[in-house]
Amino acid sequence: MSHLSPPIRRVAVIGAGTIGASWAALFLSRGLEVVVSDPAPGACEATQALISGAWPILTQLGGEGWIDPTAWRFEPDPVAAVEGADFVQENAPERYEVKQKLFPALDAVLPPEVVIASSSSGLLASRISEGCRHRERCLIGHPFNPPHLIPLVEVVGGAHASRDAIARAMAFYRWLGKHPIEIRKEVPGHVANRLQAALWREAIHLVAEGVASVEDVDAAVSEGPGLRWALMGQHMTFHLGGGAGGLGHFMHHLLPAVETWWDDLGAPTMTPELQAALVAGVEAEAASRSMTDLAQRRDALLTQIVALKHAADVSDEQAEISARLDEALEESFPDSDPIAVRGPD
Repeated sequence: MSHLSPPIRRVAVIGAGTIGASWAALFLSRGLEVVVSDPAPGACEATQALISGAWPILTQLGGEGWIDPTAWRFEPDPVAAVEGADFVQENAPERYEVKQKLFPALDAVLPPEVVIASSSSGLLASRISEGCRHRERCLIGHPFNPPHLIPLVEVVGGAHASRDAIARAMAFYRWLGKHPIEIRKEVPGHVANRLQAALWREAIHLVAEGVASVEDVDAAVSEGPGLRWALMGQHMTFHLGGGAGGLGHFMHHLLPAVETWWDDLGAPTMTPELQAALVAGVEAEAASRSMTDLAQRRDALLTQIVALKHAADVSDEQAEISARLDEALEESFPDSDPIAVRGPD
C-alpha cells in the first residue's frame, strides 16, 4: 500500500490497450485495488491475458507473491470506474479530441486532490485538460512500453498542473518502483520520444542513402552504444569517454568533429518506396520470428537488465548507509577501536 498522504489505495486504469493493461498489471502487483475500463469488445479478457503473461516477471521483480492476478475489477463505463479512485491513469487513444472529451467527464466526478495522469506519448497536458474544472490535477505520466517492466515515467505538468499534483504523481510512481523524471517545459513528444525520433531519423537516412542495411543499422545501435545506454545516458557516457578530464576534455578534443557530423545528419523524405524498403528490411532482420517471439526475447532480456541494475542500486545504497554509519560512529566514539565501530558488512 502506498505511504502517500492521503494514501493511494485504489487506481483506475482508463483505457486497456497494451499500455493500460500493462499499467494495471504493475498496480495490481504492488497490492493496489485496480479498476480497469475500456469500451472495446473483449477488453476484459485481453487485459487478463496480459496481466497473466506479465505476472511471472512482476513477481521476479519484487511484486507481492500472495496477490491473485485475477483480483481486479472491470467497469466498461469510465466515469463509473473512477468512483472511489485515489489515482487515475488514462490510456485512451492518442488524439486530442478523445482525451479532451474524456478528461472533463472524469474531472467532474472526482475529488480535486485526485491526480488524473495521461499516458500520452506526445500530446500536451495543457491541451488535454481543456474543459476541466480542476486543471491543476491533470498532467502527463508517460511510461515506456512495457510499463510493467521499463522504469522510466515522464511527468509533465504543463501550464496548469500544481506543484502538489506533480509531487504526488512523482512520489507515487517512485513508490511503484519506477524512475520518474519531471519534464519542466511542454514540448511535443516530451523527452525520450524526441531522442528516439532523432536517432530513428538518422537511421532512416543511412538506409535511404545506401550506407548500411536496416539490420546493420540496428546492430550498430544494439551491439554498440545501446549497451552503454542501458547503463547511463549520453552526457554521462561522453563524460566517461573524456577520461580524467571528463566531459570538458571530451568536448575540447572531439566537439569539432561531432559538429561536422551534426552538419551532415540527414532529413529523409518518407516516400512510399522508402517506407516499403524499411518494412522489408526489418522483416528480413526478424528472420521469420513472430511478434510474440520477439517480444518474449525482449522482455526476458529486459528483465535481467532491470534486475541487475536494481541489485547494483541496492548494493550502492547499502554501501552508502554503511559509510554514513561508520562516520557517525567515529564522530560519537573517536577514541574507539575502528573495528569495534564498523557498520554492518
